[in-house]
Amino acid sequence: MEYLAHIDRARKQTNKEHLYGTALLAGDFAERFGKWDWGYCCGMLHDIGKYSAAFQEKIQNDSNKQVDHSTAGAQVCAEKGGMYGFMSYCIAGHHSGLPDRGGSSDAENAPTLEGRKKKKIEDYSAYKNEIQIPEIKTLPFDERGTQDPDFSMSMFIRMLYSCLVDADFLDTESFMKAGQTQRETGEELEILLGKLKEHVAGWLSNEDTETVNGRRTEILKACFAYGEMKRGLFQLTVPTGGGKTMASLAFALQHAVKNHMDRVIYVIPYTSIIEQNAEVFRRILGDGNVLENHYNIDYESSEELKPMQLAAENWDKPVVMTTNVQFFESLFANKSSRCRKLHNMANSVIVFDEAQMLPTDYLKPCIAAIEELVSNFRSSIVLCTATQPALSPFFRNKIPVTELCPRVQEQFRFFERATYQNIGTISENELIEKLEQEEQALCIVNTKKRAQRIYQKMKGEGVFHLSTTMYPKHRRRVLEKIKKTLKNGEKCILISTSLVEAGVDLDFSTVYRQLAGVDSIIQAAGRCNREGKREAKESFAFIFEFEESENVPGQQLQIDVSKMMLAEEEDISSLQGIEKYFEVLYHFRGESLDKKKILEEFKNKKYNFAKVGKLFKLIEENTITVFISKEDEAGELLRRIELQGYTKTGMRKAGQYCVQLYENEIKKLQDAGMLRQVSKDIQDFFELVNVGQYTEEMGLDLGIESGIAVWM
Repeated sequence: MEYLAHIDRARKQTNKEHLYGTALLAGDFAERFGKWDWGYCCGMLHDIGKYSAAFQEKIQNDSNKQVDHSTAGAQVCAEKGGMYGFMSYCIAGHHSGLPDRGGSSDAENAPTLEGRKKKKIEDYSAYKNEIQIPEIKTLPFDERGTQDPDFSMSMFIRMLYSCLVDADFLDTESFMKAGQTQRETGEELEILLGKLKEHVAGWLSNEDTETVNGRRTEILKACFAYGEMKRGLFQLTVPTGGGKTMASLAFALQHAVKNHMDRVIYVIPYTSIIEQNAEVFRRILGDGNVLENHYNIDYESSEELKPMQLAAENWDKPVVMTTNVQFFESLFANKSSRCRKLHNMANSVIVFDEAQMLPTDYLKPCIAAIEELVSNFRSSIVLCTATQPALSPFFRNKIPVTELCPRVQEQFRFFERATYQNIGTISENELIEKLEQEEQALCIVNTKKRAQRIYQKMKGEGVFHLSTTMYPKHRRRVLEKIKKTLKNGEKCILISTSLVEAGVDLDFSTVYRQLAGVDSIIQAAGRCNREGKREAKESFAFIFEFEESENVPGQQLQIDVSKMMLAEEEDISSLQGIEKYFEVLYHFRGESLDKKKILEEFKNKKYNFAKVGKLFKLIEENTITVFISKEDEAGELLRRIELQGYTKTGMRKAGQYCVQLYENEIKKLQDAGMLRQVSKDIQDFFELVNVGQYTEEMGLDLGIESGIAVWM
């Protein structure tokens, strides 16, 4: 009898062909971290359930009958025991997602691994005529090198699962499309390194370390030199203006080539920084070599971009740029669609840009995962920032850290652009009086409502407002206008929230920053005298508090620690001050650095993958989306969504015209009759029906009172 895995009209793929094809691919993927035998074995056993007569009848008759073909391989591995038992998770979940282990009392219909072991399935013993169980010759990892073998095993299972599901998908895709998949992996890293060196060749001759460009060159040269080092954990602590982006790319490419690594991955907190840096990288390295993978990017709108869309599924490009949310939620996910890319994190250089933005609520599990990538998956990590967080105590295996920036203390003194001055507690009117005396000043406050109120009191020629009450496309338009005004030397007073603190290249004479975390204050000050055209003693970053208290979600502890340090007259802009801030912050956070107790879900060999996949959400679902239909394209998009319902492409495009609001803000707008739900199929997605509530100057006006709806 011929046992088939897939049929495409007259074409057939036997199950043996599919198992061997998947096994070879999965083995090659696992070889990136030295475990070819595990990947190959997983691939060979994942679909042995297709050897049942019931499955063959289903596939050959194109029946809709459900036949479980995933449990068979999991049961074979569980029965064989020993190391094979760990593969049961991967095979059982290669369609439905990595399961929780469960307990011995679980019934056979339970979705846990223990339930799947007991499940009665169709006879698949015919696999023995065609398939032999491959031998496992290596250990998953060296237990002597880890303080937490259970977490290490959970990461190993995840990586093996990634190898399997990506290999399974690629082999199936290759058959179904007769090899015409349109996948393009990009150029070799050696070629990209050559392109970068050609781009910076003119800079490298600069030996004058008393100039800004000379200092940037010094840092760049050091990063090329350190790139020759063996794999490990690194940090690049470069002050604002020091050329951090180019220096980190120099290290990453040099290091990847030297150590025969596969790719460079940039993990960045804000899409605005990704978009800015990706534009630079594409210009140097070529469009086909740089993959952006985040919510705002749309690769589905054109056939020309099809290879990028396919690469976004598994990160098969030499340079990948993604968000903290995408990176860490994928690492702790259990679904195959999110996990396909994980094996491509192995044997890679991973740069965490703005490392101080690592998610505090999940800091311990995130650091544990980073440590595993270095210790067991041949990756190198670079923590890259001007405000280096004090993370050393959280690396449980005590991996040494190498600083890539030469003469760090001296660089910070040289690149000092502003004088910090704490002006204490003031009223809104006093702040406005100060701003009215300025010609080019940035004022950053902690809440959207406060920013709107101050702007309304000041609005006039040369006064701008910027916050997330504006949809992304609108914000970009306003930013371009602000940049042009600054460049022309015209009056420019910007009232903003923290969104301008990173990834936005603005240069003001003076900055006013409401009290916030030390890293936020320093980021804000980085917009003051950014180009170094004035003396630092003539350029001020003023820190202030308002008289009345206000609720700043998720930021109160950061504010309190900064307030304590300012009261003690600490130099918060110094390397020592920054380190102390993070040490105190993390001390007070204590157990809440693993808010959902993620690490406990991998204790005592219980491996609760499905549970953690639901728990691990960097952005909690406490905001609601409001669509602003003021532009022609926005109106057309909305009509399409109403007709077609939810599609990834449609919602991604819609994001350019949306603002995110908290539930209490939504309630006021609903009470005033200003919102309507766009579609019953899409929860928490509303249209602003009173477009007069949204203005070009201020975005969505939040100064609305409850109960003002007019009832007819």
